[in-house]
Amino acid sequence: MKKKVLGLLLSTTMVAGMLSACGSTATTTETPAAETPAAETQTEAPAAETPAAEATTEAAAELPADEGKVLNISAWNEEFKSRLTDHYPGYEVVDGTTGKIGDVTVNWLITPNEENAYQNRLDELLLAQDSAAADDKVDLFLVEADYAVKYTDTDYTLPVKDLGITDEDLKDQYAYTQAVVTDSNGVLKGTSWQGCPGVMIYNRAIAKEVFGTDEPADIQAKFSDWDKFFEAAGELDKAGYDVISSTADTFRVYQNNAKLPWVDGTKIQVDDNLKKWVEDSKKLADAGYCNTWGQWGEDWNKGFYPEGKVFAYFGPAWLIDFCMAADVEGSVAHDGGWAATEGPQGFYWGGTWICAAAGTDNANLVADIMRKMTCDPEVMKDIVLKDNDFVNNRPVMEGLAADTSYSNAVLGGQNPLKMFCAGADNIDMANLTAYDQGLLGDFQTAMGDYINGNFATYDEALEQFYTLALQRYPELTR
Repeated sequence: MKKKVLGLLLSTTMVAGMLSACGSTATTTETPAAETPAAETQTEAPAAETPAAEATTEAAAELPADEGKVLNISAWNEEFKSRLTDHYPGYEVVDGTTGKIGDVTVNWLITPNEENAYQNRLDELLLAQDSAAADDKVDLFLVEADYAVKYTDTDYTLPVKDLGITDEDLKDQYAYTQAVVTDSNGVLKGTSWQGCPGVMIYNRAIAKEVFGTDEPADIQAKFSDWDKFFEAAGELDKAGYDVISSTADTFRVYQNNAKLPWVDGTKIQVDDNLKKWVEDSKKLADAGYCNTWGQWGEDWNKGFYPEGKVFAYFGPAWLIDFCMAADVEGSVAHDGGWAATEGPQGFYWGGTWICAAAGTDNANLVADIMRKMTCDPEVMKDIVLKDNDFVNNRPVMEGLAADTSYSNAVLGGQNPLKMFCAGADNIDMANLTAYDQGLLGDFQTAMGDYINGNFATYDEALEQFYTLALQRYPELTR
């Protein structure tokens, strides 16, 4: 039944969305809309404190010898490709879409996320998996937290224990990263090399000009709660700077601090903290303290450069080093002009999980990739040192957080890992549901219209949200 259910997902109405690792002119469309979740999937993932119940305590399973000569990897951008290319032992680059591991050809099936194209293509590939020729079968694919449940709660993903990956292999990972890809039966169905606690990333030059200092502790004192955030935003405005690029920038912070899941049973819930985001965003926009454009567009990106006059962005490690134009001369990042501090509230954003596709004929190779890229401490430390990513290994991260020789060039030589480690420990995935991506996208779309003045009241925008949500998910209620 679970395999049949995925077919239903292809016919659902989509909305445009964001690329999670690097829109419209509305305030928000941050994420691509999720398709209708399988009717048989759970609506809540296990709490972060409970790692996968069946991750396996027994000895590693013995897999039959691989027969495949092509390893097909489905992804939405180049991030994992660059990690595998740079850090997996023996990987050889052939061309822009092909590599080699031993005598196996690695075929990258990269479909950008705009208009939900990645999920649409992945669904088509998985639905055809049983009848596909051996060289065309998907072996490994990537998912994000906002729609992971859609795939992990089907038979298209293999339990990691079936690949011989054990509790001992996984013992140093952050618990929340396992909760994201644990299915409704408590079975772990994927693994990740990264953690994504977030921070407030601010422009050092603007901080010195407006506040007289760029020291993280001093800036944190001015932005330690939302009331102080607004006071500081007023100071920045008087000096000609926007506190953030868009009201969309703070959405994940408020959302991650909500107490209610998006769905309880079949009922849609709007947490009070989401309403507070709307109220605060409206106040920010009306005061002219920031803009209301969508993330990832050219207008939003202007703050990556000095002339953009944007003080801060909110994001995890992948935003800092993968998305803020660090390799472009003249950017703030290229010149080491950013710094990081905790900001008003802790949060997380995004992440990429590796799932093994049922039917792979390269199970041993897939297992080795998952084990080396997400469990091997030497590989993971190398990722931090070369890419400044925050990796999913507590001892590695805590060691580097205490290492005075480690520094991030984009952050002007700062070592931000202590605050990242503290954030990772506090991430709780208890409210994760299979509907998150679609509902948060619809909420931002409707509330973006209110923030921009297209609705007179919050209640009118809320009605629009319910209309959009129930069109997308007719099985839900309000």
